[in-house]
This record gives sequence, C-alpha cells and structure tokens, in this order.
Amino acid sequence: MTGGMDLARERTQLFRDVIDGNIPKRVPVCVSFSIEFAIQYAGKNLAEAQWDTGQLEEIFDQICRDFYSDLLPVNAFRFPSFYKLLGARNFVMSSNGFLQHPEVEGLLQEEYDDFIASPYNCIIEKILPRLYTELDTDAATRALALAKAFKAFHDEMGNAVMIYGRLNQKYGYADINLFAGFTEAPFDFVADQLRGFKGISTDIRRVPDKVEAAVDAATPLMIKAGLQPFASKYNATFIPLHMAPFMRTKDFERFYWPSFKKLVDALAEAGHPSYLFVEHDWMRYLDHLYELPAGTIMRFEYGDPKLVKEKLGDKHIISGFYPVALLKTGTRQQCIDKAKEIIDILAPGGRYIFDFDKVPITLDSLNVENARAVLDYVAANAGY
Repeated sequence: MTGGMDLARERTQLFRDVIDGNIPKRVPVCVSFSIEFAIQYAGKNLAEAQWDTGQLEEIFDQICRDFYSDLLPVNAFRFPSFYKLLGARNFVMSSNGFLQHPEVEGLLQEEYDDFIASPYNCIIEKILPRLYTELDTDAATRALALAKAFKAFHDEMGNAVMIYGRLNQKYGYADINLFAGFTEAPFDFVADQLRGFKGISTDIRRVPDKVEAAVDAATPLMIKAGLQPFASKYNATFIPLHMAPFMRTKDFERFYWPSFKKLVDALAEAGHPSYLFVEHDWMRYLDHLYELPAGTIMRFEYGDPKLVKEKLGDKHIISGFYPVALLKTGTRQQCIDKAKEIIDILAPGGRYIFDFDKVPITLDSLNVENARAVLDYVAANAGY
C-alpha cells in the first residue's frame, strides 16, 4: 500500500509540474481506452457487459494491468440502461453492442425563437420529449420514466466511481482528474442535440441571425454544465470540439468562436481549467486557440506538431498527435520511433502530456503488443 501511495504521489507531481509550468521529472503518460475496447480486450460480450456493470471491475483491471499510464486508463460515462429507460433517440445501442449517436433533430427550424426566448423551458417542453420518447407522454408517466432513468444513472455512475477509486488505489495512479466536469461548445450543443449536422449546416445560410442568437442563448447553460463543485487548477472540465473543422473560417469566427471563448474564459475565471479534445484538423484556428486562458490543455487529433508547439507551446499544454492507426499498421520499431519523434518535438520546455490522437474503440484498431511497447518506452525514456 505504501508503495502504491508513493507511486501515486510521484505521478501526481508529474502532472502538477506540467500544469504549474515547471519541467517535470519525465513526460507524464495519459492514455484512455474506451469501455468497448476494454470489454473486447477482456474477451467479454460487448452488449452484455454494458448492461451487467458488475463485470466492469475485472474488465478494467485487465487494461490497468497490461497498459502503462500515469492516469487511470479507462473511463466510462454512458451506459445503455438510462438511455433505454428514456427511449433515447440521440444515443442508441446498435446490434453489435456499440452505443452510437445518430443524426437527430430536437428543435425544428421554426422553433428557434422559442429557444432564444427561453432555452431552458424549450429544452424541457419541446426538445427532451423529441429526443427521449418516454418523456413524450402524460405528466405521471413522464415523471415515472424520469425517476427510473435517474435511479439507473446514479446506480451505474456510482458503481463506476467506486471501481475507479479502487483501481486508482491499487495501481497508484495520479490524483488528477481531467474529466472532473463535462460540457460542450455552445455551437456544438446546438448542432449535436438540437438541429443535427445537416440542419445546422443549412441554418447558418438560411437563418444565420437565429443561429447566432440560439448559440448565445445556449452559452449560459454550457457554462453552468461545465462548472465543478470545487475549484482546482489540477482538475479540468472536458470539452470535445466537433463542428469547427467543417465550417468556413468566416462562419467559425461568427457562430462558433465568440461563445466558445466565453465558455472557456468563464470556466477559467471560476477556477476550472479546460481540457479540449481538438477533433479533426484545427490548424487554421491555432491563432484563435492561443487566445484561450493560459494553461488550457489541448489534445490534438490531427495537424502539425511542430507548428502547434511553435504557436501554442509557450502558453498552453499540448497532448495527443500519436497516431493510433500506426499501432495497427507499423512495426514495433516504427511505432517506438514515432513516439520518439513526437516527444522530441513537443516535450522541450515542458507543457506536454503523452497521449494518443484518439481513444481506441475496437480491439482490431491497434496491435496490442505495439501499444504496450510504445507506452512502456515512453514511461521509461521520455525525459525533457
């Protein structure tokens, strides 16, 4: 137990040094495997294990045992039970056991004015009943469905949190939480849950003023969603970024950026740093990202690491870039050499956390032995 506590303190200090702007003893490793990958890796049935969460501790333990990370390498926050109880249309489990987010329309184009006038009421009265069929009924039936779903949510998440606690203690992971809160960029929220990709892409041309007003109306809700119970610069609010790479720059600067910056600024002012998953290609927006509060953590999926280091490395914390695809197609040495290359670019001067470019979802998305070799190499050799 003492050894585990000492290891946890050492690992925690690595991340604290990165966040504080100091150069840590070595590059911290932060990788995460999806619940779907973990279940497949453990040889369990994908659909059954997500319903019977009593299996998850054994499943997650195998990931912790076999893959090096300085932070807990598993994280699950969506379970099918509460979505099924609500009759969810926005998160649906497919026949092969993957929980998917289909294209949905929770708000009709002609209802923008209702959302702008009172976003919370519109969500309760119109959007939720469209996204969750069990809420599109009489008041008594709706209340019962909601109560069942909340009970399932708290049971599933409570069980997961206890599992995480035991695994953290067993393996001596760092006492840092990059997922202490969760929210969305306001434009992404309007696109993902209200209008869908097709709808929002049409709206910014046909009703641009209404889109802009709706995004502004959603911003206070997204700020509130991202606030954590206790402020700490060592616990971040996770924000996955979706729509920006698919937008024209002038549309990004009008519809996406102002509310997103307001969100990240507000969280920082409240003592909550943001952990951004910079999805797809944001290279044309690097000057915008620089303007975010100092110490924002940015995990990049695509792009030029050298350019990102040059433009952002003196102010922000960089992560990601290591291609999971190479772990499937490359030789062991090629995979290790790629890790050396990325570390040589991003590690100098600190403000760098090693991570993959994306979370592995399926077991066949990588060669397990390559992944282990890379993580072991980084842990043993990645100094500053």
